[in-house]
Amino acid sequence: QVQLVESGGGSAQSGGSLRLSCALSPYTYSTYYMGWFRQAPGKEREVVVVIDRVGMTTYADDVKGRFSISQDNAKNTLYLQMNSLKPDDTAMYYCAARVRPVYRGGTYLEPSHYDYWGQGTQVTVSS
Repeated sequence: QVQLVESGGGSAQSGGSLRLSCALSPYTYSTYYMGWFRQAPGKEREVVVVIDRVGMTTYADDVKGRFSISQDNAKNTLYLQMNSLKPDDTAMYYCAARVRPVYRGGTYLEPSHYDYWGQGTQVTVSS
């Protein structure tokens, strides 16, 4: 059983920064993709950024240049650095992992492509 635990959410002013963390356990588990998704009230869950096991990333258009994903394999932790925050970034942010095999040429940007989820961490940006 894979467990994902997010931390680091909170409140920020427009233009500010926050860093989210996602700890993955058990530490020996292999994932094919990991990612950050978010869900605002009344909206569907949407991709923020995903990363594959060789470090290739795909960002949503509205966070490109502002958000950055990274991972510390020694700590089995995924990070999301969020800069230049906007009120539209307000949402519950979720860490996700895919353990099912992937296929060449496939894209994994939908929530249904992921097998395990964290409990979420709230990010609120005020203007």
